[in-house]
Amino acid sequence: MHYIVAVDTYRHFVKAAQSCHVTQASLSMMVQKLEEELGVKIFDRSRHPVAPTPIGQKIIEQARIVVREAAKLKEIVEDETLPISGTLRVGIIPTLAPYLIPLFLQKFLSKYPKVKLQINELTTKEIVERIKLTQLDAGILAVPLNDPNLVEETLFEEEFVVYCSKLDTQLQKKYLLPDELDISRLWLLDEGHCMRNQVINLCALKLSERSIHQFDLSAASIETLKKVVDMYEGITVLPYLAMHDLTPSQKNNIRFFKEPAPARKIGLVSFRYFVKEKMLNALRDEIQGCIPTEMHSHKKKQILEIYGI
Repeated sequence: MHYIVAVDTYRHFVKAAQSCHVTQASLSMMVQKLEEELGVKIFDRSRHPVAPTPIGQKIIEQARIVVREAAKLKEIVEDETLPISGTLRVGIIPTLAPYLIPLFLQKFLSKYPKVKLQINELTTKEIVERIKLTQLDAGILAVPLNDPNLVEETLFEEEFVVYCSKLDTQLQKKYLLPDELDISRLWLLDEGHCMRNQVINLCALKLSERSIHQFDLSAASIETLKKVVDMYEGITVLPYLAMHDLTPSQKNNIRFFKEPAPARKIGLVSFRYFVKEKMLNALRDEIQGCIPTEMHSHKKKQILEIYGI
């Protein structure tokens, strides 16, 4: 089971063997034996890279479930007899990582010294793919994903705010409506970021901002957008936690939306056959405990959930 899962993950027999700490000959022989026992071909070896056959894909999907369920036996024992320990591999989206990680990381590592936390900054699509390939244990990202193979648990709701240039007329108002944003002066993240789609849905944008601006920008980070607004004028939309990295003068350039305030829902996502539940629960508790107090008051406000993942 481990061997066919590894071959499917790496699509290469040598790399799969290395990941399983066996020789390529041993791995290939065991895969062939399984194919003979089942009476079907699991992999099409004529393709480069190697790929599962249609029936092989179904077998591999079931094998992943079996492997995860078997691993739970060891976890049950560890949960009952040992403190929280082991490796937890987590993916987090770039529009959240630089602002959320500093809030919980040090406290989590101090509280759980026997846990090795591996964090990867990835897009939503990459996180989902790696969770399903068992390359990640969980993801922190905008939900819902509406994927029946994944389990989602809401961590918190995060409002969006407007960040303006000092010269922008939007600064004359304290609160804004989404349709008041001037799309000719709006800067967005590059395609592939879920927050870009959320902002497009928020503003009901029908045009690409690239066809409007003289300057063509493919921004991969919120920090780049803030610098462009400061330097080149215009406006952008930021998640609430990004405000904590602003200087006092930059915070004067923030404007809030009128209620219902547009927001995204941030969740902790794992495969439905997840194994390391105890570590994941510890991570969830630390994250929820580190959220700024003022964000908890958002529950009392009218919130407009913005999707578009």
